Amino acid sequence: MLNATLFHVDVFATAPLTGNGLAVFLDTDGWSQSVMQRLTREMKQFESIFLSDISPAGATARVFTVEEELPFAGHPVLGAAAVLHRTQAKEAECRSWTLRLPHGAVAVTTKQLGDHYLCEMNQGTAVCGGDVAAEMLKPILARLGLDEADLVSGISAKVVSTGLPYLVVPVRPAALARAAIQGSDLESLLGTMGAKFVLVLDVERPEIRTWDNLGHVEDVATGSAAGPAAAYLFTLGLADRNVPVDVAQGRFAGRPSKLAVVESKEGHLLVSGEVWPIGHGVLDVNPGGARISDSRSMTVAS
Repeated sequence: MLNATLFHVDVFATAPLTGNGLAVFLDTDGWSQSVMQRLTREMKQFESIFLSDISPAGATARVFTVEEELPFAGHPVLGAAAVLHRTQAKEAECRSWTLRLPHGAVAVTTKQLGDHYLCEMNQGTAVCGGDVAAEMLKPILARLGLDEADLVSGISAKVVSTGLPYLVVPVRPAALARAAIQGSDLESLLGTMGAKFVLVLDVERPEIRTWDNLGHVEDVATGSAAGPAAAYLFTLGLADRNVPVDVAQGRFAGRPSKLAVVESKEGHLLVSGEVWPIGHGVLDVNPGGARISDSRSMTVAS
């Protein structure tokens, strides 16, 4: 493990092979954006995270989906912190870390629980927009295969962000099960209201669903969405700010996940979940070398 450059972990999991899978790359100093993007596509996880400038206090981090780089993402931050605990502070029970992302520095605490970790990130205070007008929401609902009858009456959709802006759409339980992205222009429609992704929320359970904007992949545990979902519930008085909110996700993708959110006394959203190690290995290619740019396939030994 001392020479490992790649770790595979499951985040917001309740046991191995549950939750949201993640590839964590270490010592990526000097790697190009194109290399990190190609390695993410090679892993075929929803996201991968690349750590550089690693120290006992934390690391610089960059997060990629198979399509693009993101300024912030939740489950990669927790998974990376667990890997830092494993590689930088193996004997410690608890540690604190700072991960420096394009969005800003994120504080994370990790606790070793035998063969896995409990990790908690501070997402800061949420930024909540105003109510989204019904006319603006109609085309979004159409892309989700839903209509106004599927919405929870008496409350409105809002754009909420703790680093990534989500359009939070409150729906009835039956509508949550039917939602699916259709068409190719969802991202541009969301952009008109200042959102990057859509978050469909059953406010009663609560349970969420999110996808990439083309609907190719459903995310099974979205830390960057759990904070906005809880903030939405707190803002509308649908959840007690003094009690942790357990957010369910992943059921419809066959990977049930558990995300917990609590609001601190300072009004910061603390998002936590378990991280379970799955495997680790070394790259058989040199990401800093010229050959990485050719079309030959890459393999991982683990």
